[in-house]
Amino acid sequence: MGSHDGQSPPPPLPPADLYRDTWVRYLGYANEVGESFRAIVPVSLVWASYGVATAYVTADAIDKGKKAAATKSCEGGQTTRAAVAVIDTFIWQALASVVIPGFTINRLCAASLYLMGSMTRWPLSVRKWATTVVGLSAIPIIIKPIDRSVDFLMDSSLRKLYSTEEKPSSSF
Repeated sequence: MGSHDGQSPPPPLPPADLYRDTWVRYLGYANEVGESFRAIVPVSLVWASYGVATAYVTADAIDKGKKAAATKSCEGGQTTRAAVAVIDTFIWQALASVVIPGFTINRLCAASLYLMGSMTRWPLSVRKWATTVVGLSAIPIIIKPIDRSVDFLMDSSLRKLYSTEEKPSSSF
């Protein structure tokens, strides 16, 4: 069936990906938020934020494995496709959502707290809150460069080992 202008309607959009297209995606940033608050909350809360982010990474990897296993393809077996999807997604997400941004925010906050301590006369509580603001403010800035860097790293290394022509869709 065509529309009034003689063209056919656009193809339907694929269903939303729970782990990429909804609020669930933000669970992957839990550890960056935890690191931002490290100066003012118990360290157990920071570690709990890593637990949330790791659970997100694991759930996304399992989801991508199930989706890969359900696809029909003449390349590779169903189990191989699923395993590649799980491994690729887990490694990509672990690096891009947990390890690299967590380290980056941790070091940024530590440096800002140190610098404020040596360059200002602000009370410690003010410096700690300012450090938290610095960390939270950096999160949206670091996401895309880290994602692109992890894509480059994976494309230049691990993904060259995959026997399929099709690159797993693990990046955002």
